[in-house]
Amino acid sequence: MTIEPVTELGGGGALRLPRARVVPMSAPPATYTAAVERYLTGAGIAKSSARIYRISLTTWGWMLTGEPAPTGPTRRGAKPPVFPVAAIDDPALPEVLAELAAARADEMDADTVNRELSIARKAIGWWQRQGWIDGDPTIGIERRPAPPDRTKALAENQIAALWRLDVALREKTCWKMLYESAARADEVLCLNVEDLHPGDKRGRTLAKGGATEWIHWQSGTAQLLPRLIAGRARGPLFLTGRKAPAGTPTLDVCPETGRARLSYRRAEEIFEENTRLLANPLASPEDIEDLDGWTLHRLRHSALTHDAEGGTSTPMLLARSRHASVRSLERYARPSVDAVARHVAQRDPAARRNS
Repeated sequence: MTIEPVTELGGGGALRLPRARVVPMSAPPATYTAAVERYLTGAGIAKSSARIYRISLTTWGWMLTGEPAPTGPTRRGAKPPVFPVAAIDDPALPEVLAELAAARADEMDADTVNRELSIARKAIGWWQRQGWIDGDPTIGIERRPAPPDRTKALAENQIAALWRLDVALREKTCWKMLYESAARADEVLCLNVEDLHPGDKRGRTLAKGGATEWIHWQSGTAQLLPRLIAGRARGPLFLTGRKAPAGTPTLDVCPETGRARLSYRRAEEIFEENTRLLANPLASPEDIEDLDGWTLHRLRHSALTHDAEGGTSTPMLLARSRHASVRSLERYARPSVDAVARHVAQRDPAARRNS
């Protein structure tokens, strides 16, 4: 930003205030899509979040051209519009955008709408700081009230059904480790073979914030790991099925097989696809592709919730979750549907008379 010098007096002899003029830090990209990529790279968005950010900003790309974003099956294969990022400063856009955002909010859940709006505003703010655009057409669009989701922890029968799925060894091991360790997905996916201590059923990983931490698992994971490792002594624990493409960082390539580390994005996609029927047991087969499955994070949430229900102490829950604050444990203190069902059944007078 530069300040134009004051060269004259205003009316009544008062000094005229200087005007701020934003000077672009670099030449603006040719298209909105290019601006999105520059933002994801320049703003330091984590790889694990970049996919979600890109999808959200692509959705907003349609609305920023005055068109409703495609939904459902029509979204697959739909090409995003091509337009200059400077078009965001169109003075007529805020009114049109408000209508499109309201219509989309009526069709989507509040959490999705609010997440997309937050991502759009972060990107717009970054583009403003680069001097590529001046205004924010989302001003005036309000976040939607989002009722809390009380079903994030999976029920015990759902966890049992998950273990019965016919999936590859890699997925079985990854999902077992996520649930048994209550670790974050990125903590498990960044594990290397040399980080494992199989005899102690634990491994050393990089936790949130960059700290080195231990995660611990149980017999289910311990029984699967030797088959997954298959004699390898080093390299990423969870690998893709193909050779790593050129340019893949050395740390993400297995030196023995040449295969790449499994990404968070791909691991999430596989889990979501395989759990659609479990998440929507009454859905018909022809509708299942348009429905959502579970997220990997629900395994961690379920494990910690089940620990809390089993009477695990607060210090141990803090150690298992690796949260810094006791307040962060409140989300796991809410009993699951199974715990509530047992509580009600145990206090059923008719059941007590029949026992």
